Amino acid sequence: MCNALDSFDSLQRSHKLIHSSRLPAGGFRPHVTLMLLSDRILFIDAEAIVLDKPAGLPVDAPRRGGDSIAERIDELKCGFQRPPTAMHRLDTDTSGCLLFARTARARASFQHAFETRAVEKYYLAVIASEIGDESGVIDVPLGKTSSAEAGWRMIADKNGSEARTNWRRILVRDDCTLVEFRPLTGRTHQIRAHAREAFGRGIAGDRVYGVPGGPMLLHASRLVVPRERKDLIDVIAPLPEHFGEWRDAA
Repeated sequence: MCNALDSFDSLQRSHKLIHSSRLPAGGFRPHVTLMLLSDRILFIDAEAIVLDKPAGLPVDAPRRGGDSIAERIDELKCGFQRPPTAMHRLDTDTSGCLLFARTARARASFQHAFETRAVEKYYLAVIASEIGDESGVIDVPLGKTSSAEAGWRMIADKNGSEARTNWRRILVRDDCTLVEFRPLTGRTHQIRAHAREAFGRGIAGDRVYGVPGGPMLLHASRLVVPRERKDLIDVIAPLPEHFGEWRDAA
């Protein structure tokens, strides 16, 4: 089935992590200690780094403290005096391609590419239901809501921000579906919220928008970044081991 609990042992091996037995209420998030970030670089030159971010490691330092890319950013200096700057964000439980700028000029160029929607981002996710259609576009504006009981989340809101996502079905297996998403806008939790709105049950392992249980099966699989003076960056991050048998279909 698409529940990834059975394959969590493989996630431990692939990320060389140590985890505690303390699980937060309502969540499945072990405390992790990971290999050097420099060991996870997919692409590097004088302007950019693309990192294969492991699931479970936040980009920014959490308010409650703990490990993060921001805390370990010096591991990505790679010979430069200053550390690189993350150009976008991935949710803590999302793995895959994360772009960093190594110079101020590159940062400005990449920022312009994101603002003009010239950057192409692709994600793979396991949806906790069978999807009959082959492809489509999710065009659902999103707004933020919050409550004392459930915290905050993004929901469909006709008065919210424009949000559009292309998707295509890759494989149906065991009542679940592997789907490739390409967001055309960059809203917070866009893919996770759109998956729930479009398919009803959301992403396997997503305790906020989908079906809780095991690691969230959402992965930033490909990143394409145009550049003015150099060849474009086109990087693919293979599915991590906690996707189990779905790795064979990607």
